[in-house]
Amino acid sequence: MSALFGKKILIVEDEFLVALMAEGALAEQGVAVLGPAANAADALKLVEAGAPDAVLLDLNLNGVRSDAVAAALRKSRTPFLLATGYGANPGGGFTEPVLEKPYTEDQLVAALERLLSA
Repeated sequence: MSALFGKKILIVEDEFLVALMAEGALAEQGVAVLGPAANAADALKLVEAGAPDAVLLDLNLNGVRSDAVAAALRKSRTPFLLATGYGANPGGGFTEPVLEKPYTEDQLVAALERLLSA
């Protein structure tokens, strides 16, 4: 059984196919998937309403950085994994773990397991 089983994980991703892949991979692990949210406003609503155990957060949502979502997650002490195509060090003061795009389902699951076991 996966360490993710029974966890609530929010997916914040603006690319439909990437969000769909992530949702499927997590559902296979027994995760209660929240979202996906394609923009910061929807993500913030889901964070408040769903109290996720962790968040997969795309750095760039339709051309807008997701810094506001990251700030809210830090404030609520919700762990998150930053998904980005900007490399392992995306700048902007992020110290959270990075999952570089493109990623595989196995890489996603392993990164979230590490995040939640830390």
